[in-house]
Amino acid sequence: MRALDLIIKKRDGRRLSFQEIDYLIQGYVSGAIPDYQISAFLMAVFLRGLDFSETRDLTRAMIRSGDTLDLTGIPGVKVDKHSTGGVGDKTTLILVPLVAAAGAAVVKMSGRALGHTGGTLDKLEAIPGFRVDLPFEEILGVARRTGAVLAGQTINLVPADKKIYALRDVTGTVDSLPLIASSIMSKKIAAGADRIVLDVKVGSGGFLPIVEQAQALGEMMAALGQEFDRKTVIILSSMVQPLGCAVGNALEVQEAVATLKGEGPADLTELCLVLGGEMLAAAGVTETPQLGRDRLQVLLEQGAGLEKLREIIIAQGGSTDIIDDPSLLPAAAQRIEVTAPHSGFIQEVDAREVGWVSLLLGAGRLCKEDTIDPAVGITVMKKIGDAVAAGEVLAVLHVNSTENLDEAKRRMSQAFTIGRKKPSLPPLIYDVIR
Repeated sequence: MRALDLIIKKRDGRRLSFQEIDYLIQGYVSGAIPDYQISAFLMAVFLRGLDFSETRDLTRAMIRSGDTLDLTGIPGVKVDKHSTGGVGDKTTLILVPLVAAAGAAVVKMSGRALGHTGGTLDKLEAIPGFRVDLPFEEILGVARRTGAVLAGQTINLVPADKKIYALRDVTGTVDSLPLIASSIMSKKIAAGADRIVLDVKVGSGGFLPIVEQAQALGEMMAALGQEFDRKTVIILSSMVQPLGCAVGNALEVQEAVATLKGEGPADLTELCLVLGGEMLAAAGVTETPQLGRDRLQVLLEQGAGLEKLREIIIAQGGSTDIIDDPSLLPAAAQRIEVTAPHSGFIQEVDAREVGWVSLLLGAGRLCKEDTIDPAVGITVMKKIGDAVAAGEVLAVLHVNSTENLDEAKRRMSQAFTIGRKKPSLPPLIYDVIR
């Protein structure tokens, strides 16, 4: 086989076999096939598409490019949760301890911030001493002791995806449903969980802006899960505005702790209960998602999730003092208010724009090598449907550097649209695909 022949074959709209797809993927990972040829292949896929069997074969080839995790040493059914990324999405910090407190084993391999979306590992590292880079044996050990672990991807899981995504990002081929589905599902399957719950964000701050696109992606990923004997549930949730109120690493840890104390924002709490109910039902801990949700509501009120978070933090070397005294988390030097220019009702809070403002302040990164400031970020004070008076605070910027401050204030103000009539509230959950 030659890469050129396979590029031409896909360019002309013909179907590729598993052997052909695997040849391209393994050749690229080994260095035998150069970037420019895989870039051409990705563009051919973007324009011509892949049928389901090709998407399944691409997923299998991606999994074969590296190691897979064997979680059989952890008792019970293992359930994993993944989000396609959003602004203010700190659900993992709440869900993992809460679901573990309900009796499901959760091994969560998370990522870092890139672009306008936040990263769970960066949030966890705002906790003094918390270790996310754990060797595999320690991941297993923490999960056995506490029922849950929050770690980074320290072993060689799906190296093909890492290389291919970097190319997609600079060749205009990100928005391809087969490429998105194989990217997400290859990592989830390689991570070893028995059950997978995926939170697909829909809206300006998420991966896909249109519900119909997200539904098509969800159905594709659920079908891939079935092909690999993984029960997979897809939740399509709203990202038309930031989730919760806090955007930024230490701020989001603080909000996650408040939520586990029963004091979190309504939208964040509701989404965690929905996702957690699906996780418990998928793991067989409860018969239905509603029973799972009911169980989590009780545990939330009892503080069981908060106590499980303490266990996880201790097991991974962090300081639990931040649970009782949030002021021990990194804090910014300045708080700068962004106020409403006139009165009315909030029509829109552009989640993507809020994410970019947090990046300007130093809470995110444009490339992997950028350094994150854990203290900076945004507190969103008004959300869609809220009434606001002229001069009232819309958001608070937590600032350590004035370098991009003028642009951040301007863009933060523009992220809010204020109108005369109270708008209808957008749904939090668009669909559930089982």
